[in-house]
Amino acid sequence: MKQLLPTLLACATSLSAQTAITVYNGNFGVVRDTVPLNLTQGISEQNYSGVTSQLEPESVILRDPTGQVALSVLEQSYRGDPVDQQRLLQMFEGETIRFLKVVDGKEVIESGKIIRAPAMTTRTNQYGSQQQHMLEPIIQVDGQLMTRLPGTPLFPSLGDDSILEPTLSWKLHSETAAQVDAQLSYLTNGMSWKSDYNLVLPEKGDQVTLTGWVSIDNNTGTSFQDASIKLIAGDVNKVQSSPQVRGQVMEMAMAKSYADAPQVEAKKFDEFHMYSLPLKTTLRDSETKQVEFVRSQQVATEKLYIYDGSGGIRYHGSLNINQNYGQNQQADVAIYREFKNNETNGLGVALPAGKARFYRMDSDGQLEFTGENTIDHTPKNETIRVYLGNAFDLVGERKRTDFYKQPSRDMLRESFEVELRNRSDEAVTVTVIEHLFRWSNWEIQKNSAPYQKTDAQTIEFPVTIAANETKTVSYTVEYNW
Repeated sequence: MKQLLPTLLACATSLSAQTAITVYNGNFGVVRDTVPLNLTQGISEQNYSGVTSQLEPESVILRDPTGQVALSVLEQSYRGDPVDQQRLLQMFEGETIRFLKVVDGKEVIESGKIIRAPAMTTRTNQYGSQQQHMLEPIIQVDGQLMTRLPGTPLFPSLGDDSILEPTLSWKLHSETAAQVDAQLSYLTNGMSWKSDYNLVLPEKGDQVTLTGWVSIDNNTGTSFQDASIKLIAGDVNKVQSSPQVRGQVMEMAMAKSYADAPQVEAKKFDEFHMYSLPLKTTLRDSETKQVEFVRSQQVATEKLYIYDGSGGIRYHGSLNINQNYGQNQQADVAIYREFKNNETNGLGVALPAGKARFYRMDSDGQLEFTGENTIDHTPKNETIRVYLGNAFDLVGERKRTDFYKQPSRDMLRESFEVELRNRSDEAVTVTVIEHLFRWSNWEIQKNSAPYQKTDAQTIEFPVTIAANETKTVSYTVEYNW
């Protein structure tokens, strides 16, 4: 729990309930606390402990939120090096202290002189690279030297002016004496959050139950009690210095329970999106906290099969007449899941970037993992398409059947043939993607099946293939420049 140092103990209050944190995607956050200040007229010195060990001192803002006291910060110091056992042993090097140990179930105190405290040293190896090495402690007990601690060290004091927690110290100027509940804000590294989505498909069908979680990591070196937490989703620029649900009755009950529970509030903030957790939470140091923030049991999805046999070759803005270029063959047919982030699907909220995992219920009522991928920040009413792997029973084969370069004029013509083989027991529709990569000016001369032009250099053939059937799509394209 945060505590003020002795100069402020007279006006210390419980600060935990007033702590607020905003966590960003980029491993940093903003912490806001209320700091009671007992100001005298003129210059006074104030200290505040309990800030994080990764605080950015230049980002600190201390102000009177009411604006009634003219408060000026004349000087600020930040100490982020609280003592630990190793440092205390170093402070008492050469001195005799007591050690607590357990012998035959009884606590025993014995004295030992710290000949050498443990310390990290740097050595250069034979190859010229530097390696860190920890020197073992040397303790003298009853005239004998030990290369380990004889027990738990009991230190008589902190020594010098050491601190137990990272501390901010200020010299403040006020025109009048006043007691102020000042607002302290600062940026800190060591905070991050991410979102994850679990999408569960029934044994048959394509309507999924989607559950979204946010995971908040606190590695700041400080714990926060009963803090209000907000999350910012979006690419905020910052200069870097370095459960399974079965049965309709249970689903209905759970849906009502979720509707009645406190909900994460999402809203637009500047050019980003902000998510406010509904309840205050304790976020301990080195802890990961997870909160459910979105759920829908009616997300209609569509499975897509896509064959991009050229291996994703693209037009790069210049003429390409290399005959050996563009004969890539890709046998795999990719599987995608697609759904709309809209209110019809029980969504229609800004979904932060994260990992989407798909599961399907098998005939035994168990969930089986069927693939995962990441999604980007997705506004409402946009389409999400997730690549989940390659189809086992679908095979594609692409080959060029003709290539002709007109010697007397600027023209090139080539033909392709794409064979699709469906070895499964049900009909499927595969989208064949072809990239017209040689030049910007092109025309399809012959095509065995209808196609759609999806952009300036891409066409697609939707091909329906019956069970255990083979189908071939062919076309000829002519380029002129």
